[in-house]
Amino acid sequence: MTSETRLAFAHPSERSAATASTDALDRISVRDHIVEVEIGAFQAERGVTQRICFNVVVEVQPLSGPVDDDVDRILSYDRVTEAIQGALALERLALLETLADRVAERILHEPQAMRVFVRIEKLDRGPGALGVEIVRARDGAPPPEVARDTIAKPELVFLSNAAIASPYLSGWLDQLQAQGRPLILCVGAADVAAPQVPHKMAQRRIDMLAIEQNAWVLAARDDRCVVVETRTELDWAMKNGQTCVWAPSKIVLDSVDTPSAQPRDAVALAAWFAATFDAAEMMVIGAGLPAQASVPLRAAPADVETL
Repeated sequence: MTSETRLAFAHPSERSAATASTDALDRISVRDHIVEVEIGAFQAERGVTQRICFNVVVEVQPLSGPVDDDVDRILSYDRVTEAIQGALALERLALLETLADRVAERILHEPQAMRVFVRIEKLDRGPGALGVEIVRARDGAPPPEVARDTIAKPELVFLSNAAIASPYLSGWLDQLQAQGRPLILCVGAADVAAPQVPHKMAQRRIDMLAIEQNAWVLAARDDRCVVVETRTELDWAMKNGQTCVWAPSKIVLDSVDTPSAQPRDAVALAAWFAATFDAAEMMVIGAGLPAQASVPLRAAPADVETL
């Protein structure tokens, strides 16, 4: 076996040593860190957990002076496992490649970290381990971490079907945008009944798709409204002043903390979504307020010109 082939399957620590530059770097590693998580692109991988094994090696700058047995001077192993936990907690992911990239990105925000090797393997998808390994390096100073709280808290507005059809819709959007906060619009399904099936999971998907169809109806009413389905799109839109209409399927299905609210209770589902953004408030136009919500609520009728 050639050295290149052997290194391809060697532990990341060995690959790190073999590809090291002339600059001396120290290494810390986390080996065989196993967690159970729901992940995968196949339908058979939804609704079930599987074991994922992480092996991570971080190359760090040597300390300029003695360690003095001071944990605050070194890159703690906990920071590596916290990077893993943080990447897993954000949303359900389909690809190991995405997960590995997010873990590496989080680790490289640590001031000591210069290069990171991340190997992730699925242990339950076949007779062997199926995995991916990536290498990421930082060039120069660590990038500043952009905290989500640097984005203004959004205004989340639920629009009933009467509100979507209202002649006041454009004026409402003018008023909401004038508040200067990011604006996210949510809707329920149209008044036409969605198909009904006896399979619970299939019905949930059908009901969410019915909401998304109505989201496109709203977007067709005003060109400022853009239908978005991922957290990345929403974060970008909020930073850039775009008015979003939430298409819920991906975020709900990929959520680590699955909402108890069902798609048929679209207002309650919107309230759950508002809480994930720590929204400034949720306004409900033309529908009843949910029984429970962890964000401030405000109701408005669908037959008034001024909100």
